[in-house]
Amino acid sequence: MDLGNYSTITEFILLGLSANPHVQAALFVLFLGIYLLTIMGNLMLLLVIRIDFHLHTPMYFFLSHLSFVDICFSSVTVPKMLENLLSQKKTISVEGCLAQVFFVFVAAGTEACLLSAMAYDRYAAICHPLLYGQIMSKQLYMQLVWGSWGLGFLDALINISLAVKMVFCKAQIIPHYSCEMPSLLSLSCSDISSNLIALLCSTLLHGLGTFLLVFLSYTRIIATILSISSTLGRSKAFSTCSSHLIAVTLYYGSGLLRHLMPNSGAPLELVFSVQYTVVTPMLNPLIYSLKNKEVKAALARTLEKYLQHIRC
Repeated sequence: MDLGNYSTITEFILLGLSANPHVQAALFVLFLGIYLLTIMGNLMLLLVIRIDFHLHTPMYFFLSHLSFVDICFSSVTVPKMLENLLSQKKTISVEGCLAQVFFVFVAAGTEACLLSAMAYDRYAAICHPLLYGQIMSKQLYMQLVWGSWGLGFLDALINISLAVKMVFCKAQIIPHYSCEMPSLLSLSCSDISSNLIALLCSTLLHGLGTFLLVFLSYTRIIATILSISSTLGRSKAFSTCSSHLIAVTLYYGSGLLRHLMPNSGAPLELVFSVQYTVVTPMLNPLIYSLKNKEVKAALARTLEKYLQHIRC
């Protein structure tokens, strides 16, 4: 990357969530706990899916990649935020800021695509149960997963390749705890029309595009569930997609509210941003563990095997 166009600015100041030292100490403990829970919860889910053959299905293949993305998503922003909460100098280099933006694009874009692929998987399972094995073949679900990663990286490369050409000669202050593309655009004094077009296309593809696929899938799913005559059948069908529906609501709800708000560092904006990038990755493994009988059974089997191994 050519870094010669950054003028004299070599670093940005991240204002973070609070300037009060006592509040910062409390926030450090809180977010350190959230981060550790995120890592442990998602690693646990990855491990259980890996070692329990009952979970070697398309749905849990998607879920394993979602857990890995959540680990990456949280690790992109939280460690730097924790460092700044303990530091007097709350700065990040221009290169570090661009790197953070790059990996946020990768993680956010990949997660949106994975959630839409998982919605299609639930559509196939509920609306076409007899044809599910043919529809969701190994070739297809592998293509959906690696296609999600590919689109995430492509989106990030396009946006960052344009961002490195920006000239930063305005105020160095970012009213946030992490670097995001809208914050960088507002600090640039060069032409950002290409950046805005690329960002708009990213939003349409990974935001509205994937949400539309999820919405269409769940429209058909709900119609199919309502057409089931027995209450038990409806309850069983809904239980197969309830965990994913909660995860989708959390991700798109907080993400939409965050990006509809102006980039001003207002408290409500920061709350939605924390929910979107920090809290949701922690909640996903809890949602899929507590709301899913198969995962709970797999956890019990794994724990039983571990205890037997210790006794031996």
